[in-house]
Amino acid sequence: MQIILDPNPSAETLAQLDVDNWPFWEKEISSFPWFYDSEETCYILAGEVTVTPTNGEPVTIKAGDLVTFPEGLECRWQITQPIRKHYQFR
Repeated sequence: MQIILDPNPSAETLAQLDVDNWPFWEKEISSFPWFYDSEETCYILAGEVTVTPTNGEPVTIKAGDLVTFPEGLECRWQITQPIRKHYQFR
């Protein structure tokens, strides 16, 4: 299972995805396990998090990144700066 990271999505890409109309999610500095029972795409508005898949390499995600987490991914979130993101599950 691979996390797909676009560190510099174009304004056109964000507009095509209609990111501005996705719900918001915010979370303080913390660490917790997570399991994706469906695919999630999110656009990070603020903060920074390192997501480490079980038996995988850590991926650091920060403000301005567009990221897709695959269905079935089991991981640990380590939020190092409070996160605010738009998100959409499929």
